[in-house]
Amino acid sequence: MKHFLTVILLLPFTAAIGQNASKDSIPEKEPIAVAEFGGAASRVLKGGGSGYGFDLSVEVTPIEHWLELELGVSPTFGTNSKEWDVDLLFKKPWTFSPGVEFMFGAGLVWTHVDEYNLATNALGGEIALDFMFWPFAKHRFGWYLEPAYQYAFARGHDQSVGMSGGLLVAIP
Repeated sequence: MKHFLTVILLLPFTAAIGQNASKDSIPEKEPIAVAEFGGAASRVLKGGGSGYGFDLSVEVTPIEHWLELELGVSPTFGTNSKEWDVDLLFKKPWTFSPGVEFMFGAGLVWTHVDEYNLATNALGGEIALDFMFWPFAKHRFGWYLEPAYQYAFARGHDQSVGMSGGLLVAIP
């Protein structure tokens, strides 16, 4: 855990290192998509259950500087439970510098929970903040950190918070 926090704290500084883009250079072509590969953790707000797993997502940009779509899956595993989240988020991007981007996203999430051998499915809403750090002038590889909040529309209205982070890979 200590090493994870160290990496998270150093991510913004890696975005500044390696930025060799000159103002005279030709702007780079936008990638077709950006893939996210990383770890994930979640915690239920009522009941306190938590889980750890991984995150796989892909983002596309239908309207540059205005809209990004993210489709992702995050399985997390707890002591007596397994949870699969599949989400579709609509994100508004902001570029702070050539190496730092931020996106605010909202959308739908489908959650499948298997707890104590009882499976449930729920549709819900999700809000996410996506911080992206591109340490090199050519945005081929980078890092992301994405805290999120989920609210289930099903009976009980479960609420949870989560955090995912990891590697960004541009798909040319």
